[in-house]
Amino acid sequence: MQGRDRQDDDASAEVVPMSPERAWQDEANCLGVDPDLFFPERGASTREAKEVCRGCVVRAECLEYALDNGEKFGIWGGLSERERRRLRRQRARAQRHSAAG
Repeated sequence: MQGRDRQDDDASAEVVPMSPERAWQDEANCLGVDPDLFFPERGASTREAKEVCRGCVVRAECLEYALDNGEKFGIWGGLSERERRRLRRQRARAQRHSAAG
């Protein structure tokens, strides 16, 4: 079952919820969508992938996961690689600014 971890030590092979850090994936709009859509070739359109993300209830969690884990490729939380790099720089700049003040 996608998005779940199995406990193999139990004879009934009980399915338990995924860790809270990744449980958001069960609610994602992209669940069941072809992953290739979110990893377009260089220069290809990201519009369709971003459309899937647009109304997603876990968009913020997805984006934070990508930022926290250094995802360098694909569309995560509705942002491209370039857009995530820009966001990282903005956040670092804001953190430096608040630390200096």
